[in-house]
Amino acid sequence: MASFLLSLVLLVVGYFTYGVVVERVFGIDTKRITPAVALEDGVDYVPMTWGKIFLIQFLNIAGLGPIFGAIMGALFGPAAFLWIVFGTIFAGGVHDYLSGMMSMRHDGKSIPEVVGIYLGNGMRQVMRVFSVVLLILVGTVFMAGPAGLLANLGFTGIFANKFFWVVVILVYYFIATVLPVDKVIARFYPVFGIVLLIMAVGVGFMLVVTRAPIPNIAFVNMNPTGMPIWPILFITIACGAISGFHSTQSPLMARCLSNESYGRKVFYGAMVGEGMVALVWAAAAMAFFPNGIAGLNDVLNQGGAGLVVNRISMGLLGPIGGVLAMLGVIACPITSGDTAFRSTRLILGDMFSIEQKGIKNRLLLAIPILGIGFALNFIDFAIIWRYFAWSNQTLATIVLWTGAVYLHHEKRNHLMASVPAAFMTAVVTTYILQAPEGFSLPTTISYPIGIVAAVVATLAFVLYLRKQPARLGVVRH
Repeated sequence: MASFLLSLVLLVVGYFTYGVVVERVFGIDTKRITPAVALEDGVDYVPMTWGKIFLIQFLNIAGLGPIFGAIMGALFGPAAFLWIVFGTIFAGGVHDYLSGMMSMRHDGKSIPEVVGIYLGNGMRQVMRVFSVVLLILVGTVFMAGPAGLLANLGFTGIFANKFFWVVVILVYYFIATVLPVDKVIARFYPVFGIVLLIMAVGVGFMLVVTRAPIPNIAFVNMNPTGMPIWPILFITIACGAISGFHSTQSPLMARCLSNESYGRKVFYGAMVGEGMVALVWAAAAMAFFPNGIAGLNDVLNQGGAGLVVNRISMGLLGPIGGVLAMLGVIACPITSGDTAFRSTRLILGDMFSIEQKGIKNRLLLAIPILGIGFALNFIDFAIIWRYFAWSNQTLATIVLWTGAVYLHHEKRNHLMASVPAAFMTAVVTTYILQAPEGFSLPTTISYPIGIVAAVVATLAFVLYLRKQPARLGVVRH
């Protein structure tokens, strides 16, 4: 229990300390006119209050990842707490802040365009393809996941059919993807964001009140299946520590912030909030079931993370609270899925220079995107999730390297981005070499190659900086 409470405190302290450091290193300008004001169009560029934007950003990024990922990561034991805390403070928060603020400095451009400015046109093309693939996978995961949860709420008839709910969610995604951001997202998402926070607080409060046997931090791998902590834990728990998906969402809100001083509250703050959600669900997964982590593994084998969420919600909060918690968990991924498809629309619009103020062009992009997402529902969910997890962390790695280059061009200290970028380079390289969906190489090969990859990437980064001019000309309004 002590390690769980300490972890929560560290996240709060991290926001008020390292979050301030990140903001100062970046160098905000409170007098700069932001894209939300300069380019207001009533569709995607819409100024809003920072509190509303925070709740939207929080809900956008906090899909199934910090819940399902934390539950599966809990199999490793309280080592998961360490990754969530330090990953959030020193990697995820930095990644989210930089992706949002760099987008603001470049007219709210989508992340592939920002990457292209600093890493070249070749990387821009890679990021365009990579981001679109990732976002469609995210939209699919966040379509199939909540549909499965809805079908298992005890309904009968057609309402117990998963694909009925897939179609319902798909229709909603279509509406939210094409309508202006202030018509659906800005009106309802803050409410869902509050519900999600209340549910996480409720589960966390009951863990404390019932004195749940949450194990204290120990540098021991408790995974019953024998899977290694390195690098599996760092891929499994993505959205609760660092997630490339967030960099595709931050530009959505970068187009709505009216002052750069709101960046830390919205981007870094939402990541800290997500880290807290991940901590609560990781702790609950470790402590709720008989036999602890072994019991968690049994339930995961029976019905996956969705069954774990169901049993914990009902068990800790009772029938009414459990249903509310389940609805919060369902609303959370749905509201991330629709913004994933919305981000895809914006990226494709930037890619092909398609103006999207008119409804016709938005429909032209949205219909095929959503069609592909629906078709992917007929593929095994576990396969989609595994590829989503690795591509997610790879995207985060590229964005961190981009942030490091940006800071160099702005004559700022790049270490807050380049150090976690090097670490994540080792993670994603080792994973793809070792994982079954990768090359299935033994650890004796994947481990050293992963370390070499991080060293080589760091050296390439240093050499790249020496060849670049001091400044690339950030957009000034």
